[in-house]
Amino acid sequence: MSRLYLDWNATAPLRPEARAAAIGALDVLGNPSSVHAEGRAARALVERARAQVLEAIGGEGYDLVFTSGATEAAGLACAGRGLVGSGIEHDAVRAWVEEGLPVDAGGRVAVAEPAKTVLQLANSETGVVQDLPAGLAVSDMTQAFGKLPVRLSETGVEMALVSAHKLGGPKGIGALLLKQGRDVVPRIPGGGQEMGRRSGTENLPGIAGFGAAAEAARRDVDAGLWDETAEFRNILENALEALSDQIILVGKGARRLPNTLCLAAPGWKGETQVMAMDLAGYAVSAGSACSSGKLRASKVLQAMGFGEEIAAGALRVSLGPGIGRDDVLRFAEAWSGAWRRHRARAA
Repeated sequence: MSRLYLDWNATAPLRPEARAAAIGALDVLGNPSSVHAEGRAARALVERARAQVLEAIGGEGYDLVFTSGATEAAGLACAGRGLVGSGIEHDAVRAWVEEGLPVDAGGRVAVAEPAKTVLQLANSETGVVQDLPAGLAVSDMTQAFGKLPVRLSETGVEMALVSAHKLGGPKGIGALLLKQGRDVVPRIPGGGQEMGRRSGTENLPGIAGFGAAAEAARRDVDAGLWDETAEFRNILENALEALSDQIILVGKGARRLPNTLCLAAPGWKGETQVMAMDLAGYAVSAGSACSSGKLRASKVLQAMGFGEEIAAGALRVSLGPGIGRDDVLRFAEAWSGAWRRHRARAA
């Protein structure tokens, strides 16, 4: 039986359009900062990709700064600004902000001062989508971009973070989008590339692949491919929910990413579930993280008010286009079998 990849929120499969664009860019000789013909050809690829990403995210009125990923973009946007956030933000954002914003049991964050706040658009573990208040300082749109019909210019957000590999582009490339006229303090000084905001010779293959992936992702959203994915996610949730009233489906009923399911089985560690499913041929991930060999309960679920046992027993399943009804029902059967065996051993 072939393996089934159900970890799209960790990284999405590389799109053929992105692969072709990245490989093609490897043969472009010039440095994008050089003024000769070869350099201008490389620069044209960078600017084409910049336009592709801006178009895909609806970024009229924004500048786009290419970075090594959303993690670097988070530091560029947040460092030294005294911003506040919540416990459900990604670690790359939480490293730069003061926590303290309340999170309700449904995963929604209460924002008091948008101009001083960082708020993700969608959570990677639960899929819960936030309503972004006007004047928000920074939003992490990494998970939402490419899955939801995002129009950045309609949000009024000052800065946004995105990453290529979450929507089928290459790893190691992302971007910070900021309102035109807004500036940041460069964290990588040097040659002044990227409008003086991020120095270093541009990652031409990564940038070209990002642009192609963003364009293709926007087409998929417009074509309704993720609506179909949501239907199969719901079928999987219903199948799992029917197994036992002990199973908790986190975020069910809330507005969520169309592909994301977070379940918790009390008394069964998330990492143990991941290993069991991996051996059965399924790639999924745990709500808990493993750091230096020590299991930690999901900070996201804890921020939502769940206890240690639930937070440590969370499993994230994230689908993508091309995964169908038979696939999700096969996974449900495999997971339920592993769960029954775990309960039998624990009895």
